[in-house]
Amino acid sequence: MFLDRDGTLNEDLDYIQKPGDLHLIAGVGSAVQRLNACGLVICVISNQSGIARGFLTEKDLVPIHKKLEDELAREGGTIDRIYYCPHHPTEGTAPYKGVCNCRKPKIGMLLRGAEEFGIDLTRSFVVGDSVVDMQAGNTATARTILVLTGYGPATLKECTLNHDIHIDHVAPTIVEAVDYILTSLDGENKYNA
Repeated sequence: MFLDRDGTLNEDLDYIQKPGDLHLIAGVGSAVQRLNACGLVICVISNQSGIARGFLTEKDLVPIHKKLEDELAREGGTIDRIYYCPHHPTEGTAPYKGVCNCRKPKIGMLLRGAEEFGIDLTRSFVVGDSVVDMQAGNTATARTILVLTGYGPATLKECTLNHDIHIDHVAPTIVEAVDYILTSLDGENKYNA
């Protein structure tokens, strides 16, 4: 299971630079807990080009992710791993400026999660609010769920016009996305997502 961060788990504020900027979307913690209860591996995959652009450092990201984990834990939710890409292909300074294999829509973060946790990407889900989330899921041959929080409404319009970007399911929030995931997995040879 691969979840985008900004706009999917928490409100999107362009660049979250400190823990106080991070605010979970309602119901996220209990939704993640429902996935945990099924034994699913939960990986967050997040482009964090604010690091390349100098808005924050990788060290600054540590307490932000700690707050994310703490807020989820209040509702019983646990994340197995947070992967992030600090790069930007054209903006910023070395060592973060440049093309990498981890920045979505590339699938470096998904491949890393698949390797570290033994995840079969073809049986997994990518949940996010952006075009690059859907593209990464398509490239990884995972099932894609677009949430209509964050950039979701604009992404839905763009993907509707661009038939090369496939969305398996559209959900108002991650809460309904989890409903769909659990219904989809019910009856399958359980849970490797």
